[in-house]
Amino acid sequence: MTAYRTIVVGTDGSESSLKAVEKAGSLAGDENARLVLACAYYPTDPKELGDAADVLKEDAYQITGAAPTYEILRSARERASAAGAKNVVERAVVGAPVDSLLALVEEVDADLLVVGNRGLNTLTGRLLGSVPSDVARKSASDVLIVHTTR
Repeated sequence: MTAYRTIVVGTDGSESSLKAVEKAGSLAGDENARLVLACAYYPTDPKELGDAADVLKEDAYQITGAAPTYEILRSARERASAAGAKNVVERAVVGAPVDSLLALVEEVDADLLVVGNRGLNTLTGRLLGSVPSDVARKSASDVLIVHTTR
């Protein structure tokens, strides 16, 4: 098996995604690979935040623009480093998670994309698509879907 040189892992700050970060960090450490932590976000209009937060409830942190993104990336870096990653790069990317991750994989010439399985076996995921399903279908690189939820 060829060693991975560059690994991209997506996180939204959820515990599920941070489990994927830990797995990617461990793999990056074992492979002596560069680990690129990615967090996708949408810049938001302050007038829309209140309404969106009411609808999204516990997932509202995902819509508040770039500010929490950097905290999410800092926390992910700590988890990845604790798991063994030595060369870690943080990337906040604007846009939808799937498109952003795939563009980043291409931009950094990644060998592997790591995501958690959150949404993979849900009704919403089946009807609207899920990040793990969509990246697995569309990625030109290897994809590792980490079992992070039951």
